[in-house]
Order: sequence, then C-alpha cells, then structure tokens
Amino acid sequence: MLTQEVILENFMSYEYARIPLKPGVNVICGPNGSGKSSALLGISVALGQSYTERSKKLSDLIRWGKDQGRVTIVLDNSRRQGRRPVPKINKDQIFLSRVLRRDGKYWFELENRSAAKSEVVRLLSSFDVDPDNVLIIMHQGMAEQFITLSPQDKLKVMEAAVGLEPYRKNVLEAQKKLSRILSQEESVGRLLESAEQTLNYWREQYDRYQQKKQLILKRRFLERELVWAQVSEKEEEASGLERQMKTRKDELGKIDDEIGVTKGDLKTLQSRKGSSNAEWRRLFEERLRLEGDKAKHEVNISSIARSIEEMQGWLKLHQEGISEVENSIRKLRNSLNKEFDAVNLPTLSETEKLCTALKSSFAQVVELRISELNEALENSKNGTGRLALHVLDVQGRMEGTASEQEALDKSLIDHAVRLALLEYQRQNLAGSIEDLDKKFEALATDLGVSIKKAEEMGPRIVSVRTAQDILDEIRMTDGRIAAMADVSEDIERMYESYSKLYLELKEKARVVAENRDKTLEEVRTRMEAWKKVILSLLEHINVEYERILVQTGATGSVALLSEEDIEAAGVQILVGFKGARALPLDPYTHSGGERSTATMAFLLALQQHVQSPFRAIDEYDMHMDPKNREVIANLITSSLRGLNAQYLVITPNQMFFEGRDVHIITVQNVEGTSLIREVV
Repeated sequence: MLTQEVILENFMSYEYARIPLKPGVNVICGPNGSGKSSALLGISVALGQSYTERSKKLSDLIRWGKDQGRVTIVLDNSRRQGRRPVPKINKDQIFLSRVLRRDGKYWFELENRSAAKSEVVRLLSSFDVDPDNVLIIMHQGMAEQFITLSPQDKLKVMEAAVGLEPYRKNVLEAQKKLSRILSQEESVGRLLESAEQTLNYWREQYDRYQQKKQLILKRRFLERELVWAQVSEKEEEASGLERQMKTRKDELGKIDDEIGVTKGDLKTLQSRKGSSNAEWRRLFEERLRLEGDKAKHEVNISSIARSIEEMQGWLKLHQEGISEVENSIRKLRNSLNKEFDAVNLPTLSETEKLCTALKSSFAQVVELRISELNEALENSKNGTGRLALHVLDVQGRMEGTASEQEALDKSLIDHAVRLALLEYQRQNLAGSIEDLDKKFEALATDLGVSIKKAEEMGPRIVSVRTAQDILDEIRMTDGRIAAMADVSEDIERMYESYSKLYLELKEKARVVAENRDKTLEEVRTRMEAWKKVILSLLEHINVEYERILVQTGATGSVALLSEEDIEAAGVQILVGFKGARALPLDPYTHSGGERSTATMAFLLALQQHVQSPFRAIDEYDMHMDPKNREVIANLITSSLRGLNAQYLVITPNQMFFEGRDVHIITVQNVEGTSLIREVV
C-alpha cells in the first residue's frame, strides 16, 4: 500500500475534499463531470508526474476564483518486516504536498517544508514508485493511446514498467562504447597511416643520405671522364675537318665540270627554241588563211539555206491559194446543181483544169530551183568539211609545236636554274673550304690546351660515351646532390624517433582492436541477456494474456518482433474476438470495446510483473460490454490478492467486484463543487 489519503484543496472542481484509500482495489465512481478524473490528476500532480506538467498548465488546475491550490497525499511509511520504506522519517505517515499558485509558481512540500523535485523523486523511489511509468498511472485515454504506440515504443514502455530498462541501457551503453572504440580505432588507424607515411619519408631521407657520398665520388670520376671525352671529341672533330676539306675540294672540281656541260646544253636549247618559234609562226599564218576560207563557206551555206526556206514558203503559199480557188469552184458547182438540175457548166470545169495546170507547173519550177540550191548547199558543206579537217591538222601541228616549245622553255629554265645553283654551290664550297681551314687551325690550338688540362686531372680514360652524355649525367648527379642538400646527420635520429612512434601506434592499434573484439562480445552478451529476459517475460505475459482472453471469449498472443536488433525490436499484440483470426491490435481493425478489453487483458498480464505498490487507471471500461466489464473488474481484484498494493479504478459505470478488498468511493458535483458522498 502506498497512499492512505488524498487531500484536495481548491483543486479543479474540489474546494476541499479528503479521499481515503485502502489496500486492494479502490473504485471512484460517479456521473460524468463529477470530478472523478480530477482526483487521479491531483495524485499525479502531487507525485510530480511529468505527463500532467506537459499536457496542462498547472495554474489552470487551481479552482476558479482562487489564487492557490494544494494537493496532499498521505504516504504509508509503516514498518514492513521491521523496516520502514523511508527509514530517515521515523513516522507511519509522510505528508507530501504540491502547492500551485495562480502566478505560475509551484513547489513541493515534504512534511510541511519546501522540497526539491529531486528529493521527491528519491522519496518515491524508496517506495518503488515511478510516477512517469505510463503503465502504472494511466489517465483517461492513455489506454487507447497505448494501442497507437509503435511496437518499438510498446516494448520500451513495457521494459520501464517491469524494471527491465537496465538491460536495454546496458546494451545501448555497450553499443555506444563499441561506437567510441570504432571511432578510436579509425582515429588510431589514421594516425598510424600518417606515422607510417612520415616514417617512410624519413626512411627515404636516410637512404638519400647514404647515397650522397657515393654521388660525390661518382661526380669526381665523371669530371675526369668528361675532360678526356672532350679531348677525344676534339680529336675526332679535327679529323672530321680534314675529311670535310678533302670532300669539299673534290665536290668543287665536280661542280666546275658540271658548269661547263650545263652551259653547252643551254646554248643548244636556245638554238632549238629559235627554230621552233619560226615553225609555229608559219603554221599560225596558214591556219588564219584556212579559217577565212572556212568562214566564207559557212556564210554561203547559211545564204543557200535561207533561199531554200524562202522557195519552200512560196511553194506552200501558191499551193494554198490554188487550193482555195478549187474549194470555191466546188462550192459554186454544188450550189448551181441544187438550183439547176442537169445544167451544163463547162466554164467551171475549164477553170478547175486551169488551176490544176498552174499548180503543177509552178511546183515544178520551184522544185527545180530548190534542187539546184540543195546541190550548191551540199557542195559548200563538203568544202567546209575539207577545210575543217585541214584546220584540225594545222591546229594539231601547232599544238605539237607549242608542246615542243613548252618543253624547250622548261628545259631552258631548268638548265638556267641548274647553272645558277651550280655557281651558287661553287661559291659556297669555296667559302666553306676557307672557313674549314680557319676552324682547323683554331681547333688544333684548343686541342693542345684541352690535352694539357686533362692530363692534370689524371691518366687518360677511354670512354664510349659522348661528352654531352657525360655532361648530362653530371647535371643529373648535381641535381640529385642538390636535392639532398636538406639531408643532415639529424635524419638518423628522426628516423629512429618515428620508428619508435610507429611501433607504439601499432601496439595501440592492436590494443584497440582487442578492445573492439571484447566490446563486440560484450554487446553480444548483453544483447543475449536482454533478449533472454524479454523473451522470458513475454512468454509469461503471453500465457497470462491468453488465459485472460479466454475468459472474454477471445484469442490472441504477444510476440517479440525483430529480436536481433534492439532498436527495431518491438512487441506485437494479437487478438481476435468471436472466433475471428487474431490480428495485430490497432484502432482500425478492432472496435472500441475490443480494444479496451484486449488492452486491459495485456496490462493485467503485464502487471503481474510490475513491482509498484500503487496503480491507477481512468475509465478503462468506457467501450466494454457488461460481460467483459465484469470479467475485467474481477480480474483486477484477483490480480492484487496476496500483495500489499493499491489499485485505483475510475469509472462512470456501476460494476460488481468480487472479494472484500474493494473500496468504492462515490463522487458527486453539487453546484460546481465535487463532494465525496460515500465511502464503502
């Protein structure tokens, strides 16, 4: 038992009321609006339940017209097995109050002195009471809200109710620890990688330091090889100059011979070009004469053709005129025959004969003339053809002469260019021979100096490389030596230092990896422990849940979802009424009465595992039918048998409770004030 009495002063609809509570089931009943729920709200405010402070302003709970309200609960601190729940308060009763003021100031009072919220929390924990556990104090509508929670949130609420939160907390802490270790492992890995890169750098520097001496010795040898290679190149160059001078002189003699030959050829070509020009002019004049004759024939052909066309036109006009006269005579004859039958018209017949004769004689004369003209036309065409062939022949010979001239011109140009080129080459060769002679004299002097300098650096070295190749290698060696200018004797010390750091980080990485493996095992172990207790709890709850549902004519079960992932794990509540298949409990599948009955069945099955001396629920039976309301009421009574605990039930309905541990309190509202009328 937790609470012996609740005292409400200027709280909501209460002006002053004392509500005694006893062990077992306490039922507060009364009509809607009488102040039943206000009594439970007052207890929650006094206990400091966060739900009441989130949902309402506490100043709104003060009775209308009053500036201050107070809720006091009398806690039972009597000895249990020789020990009080709060040993430091040596009294059977502890008075815990919550004072509310209209100006928004609120505070707790413990034994008539001000107390902090943390002190109240410690006090209630001594009684094993957590007022924020939603399955211990369920206000109006909270049972319905529980249904709408996700399976994951249902599981968390259930864990809090039965005190299994530490198992989840252990798993989450281990997972956080694992996350930190993984982060540390990643960080150490980055440091190790960086240290390895730095160590590689100093190792490279150390290797460069060892190479530097070898490079300096190598450079000295290369300098000696270079000077003797330069001597060899100058000797070779001198020999080359001698060969070049001999070659140039030979070439000069050949060019002189070619110049003589080219001049002779050029003179011959010029003579042939003159003859070709004279022949082309003769052919050109002949072509002009032939083209004139051809033009005359073409004019004559055109004139004869026009004459033929004119004669043919006259003949056509003459024939058309005679035909018109004949047509007129026929028309006249036909007309006279119609008017005079068998009339002799000799004159018309003679006229017709005359027309025929004229037509025939004119046609003969014209055709004779046309024949003569055609013959003349054919003769002119034949003459034109012969002239055209002659013109083509002359034109072909002209083209051949022109081609010959073009070839001669090209040959003349080629020989002229060749002569000019040969004379230019001769001039260059003469200058080149003179320059080579001067260069050879200077090179001989320089060679003597180089040999003397090389002998000072050491005995002669026969090198198969050129001086440029050796010089390139010297430059490359100088570059490598210059690149090692920053290398000092401190490199060895730095290399050893970073080697030590690298080994330390490597060891740390090994330790972190071991810690990671241990933590992974710890997560697995804690997860298994959490899963074991949850599965065991759900197994017992499921048995009790099925037993309770059977009494209400329903079937169902409770199961754990996603048990391998604590974040995704949840509780699924299945229920089916009147022979229907069991489905997940939700506001859309089941009726209000079915939801209320199934929720209370689950809560009653769960509360066998809840360690709390006080439990309360407001209007859980709102949608239940009379049968299930009675079944649940009796189950509430039977669930507390043998326990020193209280169950506060608020309902607007009249119910029959079996057993003697049931205390009924009636609340009525008279003229806006809630009054406790009867206590049974």
